[in-house]
Amino acid sequence: MTFLLLVVTVVFVPASPRTQDGERRHNTRKTEWTYEGANGPEHWRDLDPEYAACKVGKQQSPIDIRNAKRAEVPALRCEYKRGPLKIVNNGHTAVRVNYAPGNGNVLIVGDKRYELTQVHFHCPSEEFIHGKPSDMVIHLMHQSSDGKVAAVAVLLKAGRANAIVRQLWEHMPNTPGTEVIAGAEVDPTGLLPRDTSYYSYMGSLTAPPCTEGVTWFVLKTPVDVSEQEINAFAKLYPHNVRPLQPLNGRVVMESQ
Repeated sequence: MTFLLLVVTVVFVPASPRTQDGERRHNTRKTEWTYEGANGPEHWRDLDPEYAACKVGKQQSPIDIRNAKRAEVPALRCEYKRGPLKIVNNGHTAVRVNYAPGNGNVLIVGDKRYELTQVHFHCPSEEFIHGKPSDMVIHLMHQSSDGKVAAVAVLLKAGRANAIVRQLWEHMPNTPGTEVIAGAEVDPTGLLPRDTSYYSYMGSLTAPPCTEGVTWFVLKTPVDVSEQEINAFAKLYPHNVRPLQPLNGRVVMESQ
């Protein structure tokens, strides 16, 4: 099978007027940015006043996770469900799966509930573990009713084919702006490992506006994706990652 990868937004229901860029639904600005060149990460702060945190923030993401502190922290419960697949090629920076408010997919951490807002991919991973990145990463973004943002990072490594990733790759439209109703359904549970033990720290969105106050849960167990699936993404986006950011004294917690 030949995989033709173009950047898409996958929408299960009509999108909210609040949108994220990089981490969709949290950025209402339209100022263009990139991962390289004059509009790359070192210049994000200069592109728009609302991107100031990208330079001056003290709790920025991603980070290299080292010397985590083991602690009794709440387990993660991802209560996701299958939903119809509606695909839009947005011609931007990553494969992105958007969910409108009220979609019913929730992340539960202790007594806190967050609704899934979107899913996107980076190649290689933005997160490092003990100095090393993974082949890719999935960021599952969530938001609580009081506006708090929680991100679950699932590291991907070369191995067996991933049925959900393959399904997304197969249904991508060829033309930017084209919307396709795929006649298929996707359950984001298939993007998660069985073991959801994690590292956790306070950080930010990893793309403009680099908003802080994001609780990150980086899952310790990677998920397999095939070399072909990795190469299909990397051919179009060989390095859609933000450079590592300083820890600045933050403590990274590790579940038991």
